[in-house]
Amino acid sequence: MLRFTEEHEWLRLEGDIATVGITAHAAEQLGDLVFIELPKVGATLTKGASAAVVESVKAASDVYAPLDGEVTEVNDAVVDAPETVGSDPQGAGWLYRMRLTDRTAFEALLDEAAYAALPK
Repeated sequence: MLRFTEEHEWLRLEGDIATVGITAHAAEQLGDLVFIELPKVGATLTKGASAAVVESVKAASDVYAPLDGEVTEVNDAVVDAPETVGSDPQGAGWLYRMRLTDRTAFEALLDEAAYAALPK
């Protein structure tokens, strides 16, 4: 099940673990990524707080925690090859996985049609 935020993050839920990344729109707006800073495994994230940083040749941008939870895994491959986020943002370019504090909060996020309808 896939959901989106208005801040252009996506989440894919499997059980109570959500895989998080930035959307293709966000990756396109950022341009070529040159640096990625991921949260630490075990970190507690609060919805709306900065969870990661993606830096391109244009600018550095925060990636916000889409929901409350604890980081269970990070994608070290994107640290070594930041361009992966730009070339496959909703696949190999995922950023981190988190165990959601409240799984039901996931349902309140945008589905694909609602995200597509947002002004870009």
